[in-house]
Amino acid sequence: MTVAQVRDVAARAGVSPATVSNAMNHPEKVSPRTLARIRAAIDELGYIRNDAARQLRAGTNQAIGMLLHDIANPFFTDVAGGVEDVLLAGQRPLILGNSSQDARRETTYLDLFEQQRMSGVLIAPVGDVLGRLRRLRDRGTHVVLVHPTTRADEFSSVAIDDQMGGRIATEHLLESGRRRIAFIGPTANPAQIGHRLAAARTAVKADGSGEIVLVATDTMSAAAGGSGAEQLLALPTKQHPDAIFAANDLVALGVLQALTVRGVKVPDDIAIIGYDDTDFAASAAIPLSSVRQPARTMGSIAASLLLDVVADPAASRVQHITLQPELVVRRSTSG
Repeated sequence: MTVAQVRDVAARAGVSPATVSNAMNHPEKVSPRTLARIRAAIDELGYIRNDAARQLRAGTNQAIGMLLHDIANPFFTDVAGGVEDVLLAGQRPLILGNSSQDARRETTYLDLFEQQRMSGVLIAPVGDVLGRLRRLRDRGTHVVLVHPTTRADEFSSVAIDDQMGGRIATEHLLESGRRRIAFIGPTANPAQIGHRLAAARTAVKADGSGEIVLVATDTMSAAAGGSGAEQLLALPTKQHPDAIFAANDLVALGVLQALTVRGVKVPDDIAIIGYDDTDFAASAAIPLSSVRQPARTMGSIAASLLLDVVADPAASRVQHITLQPELVVRRSTSG
């Protein structure tokens, strides 16, 4: 089967190959009547545009690379969904990478993005990658940071205020009369969880009548939540918490399952609050209170910032945008 070329479309439409190129890349420069003839010729011939060859000539790839902490985490799935909405509207493909919170995997993906000459990269950083990001930028690949733990003045970023999230979750538990609050989750990686824990401790200290009990986990999974809850229930009854602040909703679901199996009443005996307000928080056997993060909005804003700098690097300016979380109260804390 013969593959149609630009020259074939031009001959069928009765125009020059340059006019066909303009119709595909700058349709505003072509008259409506000529544009209609060219589009009809494309449909008749079954012409498929060869973007790979065009990008090779231009020296850049129209695709946007995105590197996330953990693609299995529903929070990051929502972030990626927001990015995809914007990129699809701009007819740009999205290439997803999953660092799995591993600095070596992160470096490998950044090398691949550089080799592919991506026009832009969105990254939720894990390791110390500022040097590599500078190299990407210097070679024509623009960068926007997504939910970074620290601000880098030279790159635009979109983050969510985790300290505020940790504070409003803890204050809600304290206002509900809870005083012995267990925090279940990792404390070092990702650093955002450490920020939530620090804010929880500050809120308890400010209240003056409660305490935080830490149950450190290696992951933010339902299994980790269940294991953490079992550790707490193994303590003498007087040392049991009356509330559990889970690092995310997956951990909270594991906690809820473990407490239910052991016959612990939620929230009468122990209240539970999660984080992220993913879809299944509301549909759990006992609907989970949670801290809602505007994940999809964060992805959309980050993608828009990146497309702006890709389109006009000279006119764009570095921006640091911080979004605010929101407390969502359900039966797991309010009864």
